[in-house]
Amino acid sequence: MRSLLPAGFALLLATAGLAAQEKPVPKNDVRVQIPGCAYNRTFISGTSPAGEPVGNIKEGRRFKMNASKELLADIKKQEPSMIEITGRIRRADLDDTRGVDVGGGVRIGGGRPQAGTTGAHPDLGYSEVILDVESFRLLPDRCAKH
Repeated sequence: MRSLLPAGFALLLATAGLAAQEKPVPKNDVRVQIPGCAYNRTFISGTSPAGEPVGNIKEGRRFKMNASKELLADIKKQEPSMIEITGRIRRADLDDTRGVDVGGGVRIGGGRPQAGTTGAHPDLGYSEVILDVESFRLLPDRCAKH
């Protein structure tokens, strides 16, 4: 009986270790770590703290956070502080340039619609990339008042 207890404990640790591993990223997504500030469901990228590696996402870029209600509530509690989000975005959304390059520095398409939109308000979230949030960590810096 006593010999089964350590074996069961080892099995429990092994299965917990497998569950804690990161989920595989789909081939058209990329996992990113972005420092910045969260305001409700919007995340605005900021500068990374000194000594931290810098990604290829420009400062001031906006993301719409997609996560469980509990995780979004935890992020909202940290609102005056800067955080680093770990999550997934589509590979196509990493590039800031939109449209099709036709040569000579000319691109066609990819801009905001110029004609009026249906309804009373234009779609303000048109250029926000969806960020599937997996986790976050608190950074020592503070966010500007929003």
